[in-house]
Amino acid sequence: MSTLEVRNLHKAFGGLDVISNLNLTVPPGQRRAVIGPNGAGKTTFLNLITGWLTPTSGAVLVDGQAVATHPEKVTHSGIARSFQRNMLLEDLTVVENLRIACQAFHPCRRIFWRPKRQFGDLFEQARQAAERMHLTDTLEVPVTHLSYGQKRQLEVALALCAKPKILLMDEPAAGTSPQERARLIDLINRLPKDLTILLVEHDMDVVFATCDIITVLSYGKVLATGTRRDIQEDPAVIEAYLGRRHARG
Repeated sequence: MSTLEVRNLHKAFGGLDVISNLNLTVPPGQRRAVIGPNGAGKTTFLNLITGWLTPTSGAVLVDGQAVATHPEKVTHSGIARSFQRNMLLEDLTVVENLRIACQAFHPCRRIFWRPKRQFGDLFEQARQAAERMHLTDTLEVPVTHLSYGQKRQLEVALALCAKPKILLMDEPAAGTSPQERARLIDLINRLPKDLTILLVEHDMDVVFATCDIITVLSYGKVLATGTRRDIQEDPAVIEAYLGRRHARG
């Protein structure tokens, strides 16, 4: 179980502050949602955590240790991410996609020649990731033949191939049907309880069904953090983002 900590994180593009001295701590095993209107800085925030962007200042830490600002080194720190956009190899099967992901995270991946036994566990790792996201019946199916919801499940399974301690999820329910969202909620809730999750999501039904604590961003700053009830009753959050549909009372 690992703690994710963000200290005074700041990112500016030219003279525009996109993330402004942001502080956030996600304790081990917590399910934390990050929500906010378009342009609030949510995806930039994830890109900073995962090393896709270099912060102007501030730091990201896992268990008190600073995380290097490079995607591969971030993965070695125990952080993995499922992306909002499609990152799948459509012409390959589900198991081939998963085996490639498992091999990418294997400690011997850079060795040109290696004994076959060193990768003997790749299929089992791929199968376990597929099982967690309810994809075992589709292992030999080309990705192009999957439903949209199954593709979103596969994207999460690919991140699980890294055996992360902290999983970042970037709008996993985007574009899914109500039935697919319900399945995804169930699968997220079935993930190991010692896995720390940071979820960026617009669908508040998904957020409320999967997360313990919610942080609201507005213009790159933390507007509020609290439980579902805290957020639903916060006038500033209602005004900036939730509106009356998700407010209490």
